[in-house]
Amino acid sequence: MRLKRRDVLFGLVGFSGTLIISSCTSQQNTSTSETGMPTKIRIGYQVSANAELLAKALGLAEKAFTNTQVEYINFSSGRDVNTAMASGGIDVGLIGSVGVAVGIAQSLPYQTYFIHSVIGEAEALAVKDNINNITDIRGKKIAVPFGSTSHFTLLSLLKLENIPENELTILDLQPQDMVAAWQRGDIDGGYIWYPNLPKLVKDGGTILVTSADMAERGVITADLGVVRQEFADQYPDAMKKYVEVLDEAVNFYRESPEEAGKKIAPELGISPEESLQAMNKLIWLTSEEQADSQYLGTPGNVGSFARVLEESAQFMVDQKTIPSAPDLQAYESAIRNDFLS
Repeated sequence: MRLKRRDVLFGLVGFSGTLIISSCTSQQNTSTSETGMPTKIRIGYQVSANAELLAKALGLAEKAFTNTQVEYINFSSGRDVNTAMASGGIDVGLIGSVGVAVGIAQSLPYQTYFIHSVIGEAEALAVKDNINNITDIRGKKIAVPFGSTSHFTLLSLLKLENIPENELTILDLQPQDMVAAWQRGDIDGGYIWYPNLPKLVKDGGTILVTSADMAERGVITADLGVVRQEFADQYPDAMKKYVEVLDEAVNFYRESPEEAGKKIAPELGISPEESLQAMNKLIWLTSEEQADSQYLGTPGNVGSFARVLEESAQFMVDQKTIPSAPDLQAYESAIRNDFLS
């Protein structure tokens, strides 16, 4: 999938994971006297076909941080990641760009340091056979995880099609709950991502609109890496090393896609072939590519991505999801690009 000129820049948003509360303590990391690295790094990840999940599957972080304990904590929603970040329960996390925009609006103490993936066909609206086109969505029950990239894209779709939200029922369901509701016949459609999207399709669903389709209409979505500002300030070398880990995963996928599919399949809970298909529906960027002015930029020259976050937040204000959003400067301050190559 090729990116267009300004492409990735008018609506990058967010998605999410299930909070394991027992793992999210407020424990502070301390430096080892020999390396200046933290004794532990707590990574809040999500089950999505991105570089971070592949790095986990390959054990790349454990190989890179030889004197640091690496703890992975699974989440199913960006809201839960934001909660964990607010409590100091994790050091780095994965959230969709809408969730990040909302988190910054709520003054959460984190910054964006990496774009894990730009979302394309990996996220879509699957519907039952009683919906043949977008106008048929009126009067139906459509599920979506609130605060996610899917939520943002669905609301954007309704706005573009001039369909008022009160003309359908929008239900807040997490991915696994959505699949169960679909199987019970409780919903007519769901906007969701891999690996749960194929489950709806296999059970009689039809893809009505994908996030790639929405990208053509100016609504772009992405999964972002965020880091607690305190952790980033205290351990800049650790963050540079972790970005190198993510780059290694991106390059592994590009050089050996089929092997990457095999490695990530157990994490996704689907076959290697389906895993490769899911990865191919996302756009993976190296840190060097992300240092471009249309993405995160370089130190002293923040990229255009800050405006994407600002516009995403303003959209959520317009939807009355959040009461207010800060100006562009706040979003520029929330970009941490000094760890990129």
